Amino acid sequence: MDLNTTLGVIGMALILLAFILSQMGEWEDTELRYDLTNLIGSGLMVYYAYTLDSIPFLILNAVWALVSFRDVCYDIKRK
Repeated sequence: MDLNTTLGVIGMALILLAFILSQMGEWEDTELRYDLTNLIGSGLMVYYAYTLDSIPFLILNAVWALVSFRDVCYDIKRK
């Protein structure tokens, strides 16, 4: 597996981890750890989509990253 694919898999795993833990009630979707995990995961997926030259995939994950970044900022402000 090359580096780009590895980063894509890590990004996907982070997003899924946050989703699964939220669905199981372990994490709240308003917690910093949830939003930060999504931000890092979606950031890696943006890079991966860019390397694939996949515009729809890149847009999807860029929006995900922007929303996650906004939520991280809100989480930090609340503390």
